[in-house]
Amino acid sequence: MSKSVFGDLDGLLEHVDSKFTLVNVVTKRAKQLNNGAPALTEDANPNKPVSTAFNEVALGKIPYRRFKEGIK
Repeated sequence: MSKSVFGDLDGLLEHVDSKFTLVNVVTKRAKQLNNGAPALTEDANPNKPVSTAFNEVALGKIPYRRFKEGIK
C-alpha cells in the first residue's frame, strides 16, 4: 500500500510557510498536471493530479517564492 502524504501535514509544511500556501501550490500544480505538464516524480499516477502534486511538495520538488508579505 502506498503511503499517504495527506496524513503528514507537518512534513508538508516544512516545504511551505502555511496551510494556505500549501493549498495554493498544490492547486496550481494539479492544474498544470491536468494540462499536460510532466510529473516530477517517478511514481506519479496520471489519474490523480492532486495526489501527485502533494507528493511533489512532500519531496521538495516544487519551489515557490512569496512576492508580497500581506496587505498593507
